[in-house]
Amino acid sequence: MAYKKKKKIWLIPAVTGAVIAAAGGFLVYRGITEKKAAQTESTAVQTAQTDTGNTVSGSVTWKGKQYVYNDHLSNFLFLGVDTREKTATAQGQADAGQTDALFLVSWDRAAHNIALITIPRDTMTDIETFDVEGNSLGMSKDHISLAYAFGDGAGKSCELTEEAVSNLLYGIPIQGYCSINMDAIPVLADAIGGVTVIVPDDSLEAVDPQFQKGAEVLITSDNAETFVRYRDTEQSQSAISRMNRQNAFLDAYAAKAKEEFSKNPGFITDLYTDLEPYMVTNIGNDQFAKVLQDASEETMRARWTVPGEGTEGESFDEYHVDDGQLYEKIMETFYEEAE
Repeated sequence: MAYKKKKKIWLIPAVTGAVIAAAGGFLVYRGITEKKAAQTESTAVQTAQTDTGNTVSGSVTWKGKQYVYNDHLSNFLFLGVDTREKTATAQGQADAGQTDALFLVSWDRAAHNIALITIPRDTMTDIETFDVEGNSLGMSKDHISLAYAFGDGAGKSCELTEEAVSNLLYGIPIQGYCSINMDAIPVLADAIGGVTVIVPDDSLEAVDPQFQKGAEVLITSDNAETFVRYRDTEQSQSAISRMNRQNAFLDAYAAKAKEEFSKNPGFITDLYTDLEPYMVTNIGNDQFAKVLQDASEETMRARWTVPGEGTEGESFDEYHVDDGQLYEKIMETFYEEAE
């Protein structure tokens, strides 16, 4: 099946990223994927569940030491979808839209800190595909952004993407998801009165001279879509440049959101209400508010992009993961040395 590239593809902030990551209980740890074990120093992970189904046990050998999964973590997936409204479709039609922004936010409920992981949209990984009648065709290696397309444009699309991301990250459990379509871009900007960013590169200068590398620009509802969405698909790896701009916006937005929350504790509730018409989520308003209150004093535990290399595929750009480097990041971010 062919997928046509769009001249402009949206990349929305991950709902202010780590600042408004959602809380919730944790699910069963699903173990490390065997297909990558040969590229690491790990032994196979063995898990055991209690009757309640939410306790993780077992250990991983890494660099000669024993490690266990940090069960104080709650992980949440934030998605930006390249549609202008919520798309209702039948599973398997592959027309639900694609995810152009993928972020995993990991909140340590005990240490009160956050890790933010960026996943390039062109990452090549195993996704589940379906025929037009909605029957599973099994796993196929393709762009991770397409996992969403095979769903229903709502919860099932988010679940398929959640599964693909978890598998990519060696079975890391994900406790919640939130997808937002592109019509939310001006809503995000207006909710906070705009933010000032430092333009990270020259990828937009030809489109608008104000976006020169190093320039300070006020991002408002008038220019936010251009800044976080635009890319020239004639340029190889333009999605990576766009991701850099989005991260600049994310940093500025998160900092200002903290300021707003300190002055108005109801800020996050109001933002959630404003965004609700544009999003699909299994994270409640009260959860957003609870974590924001905690996150207002958080420290960043880790921040990284899935390591790999961008290449030109036969038809589209591809991003190939460095499995060894990724495994090391997973161990550093989600595991603790066993006592």
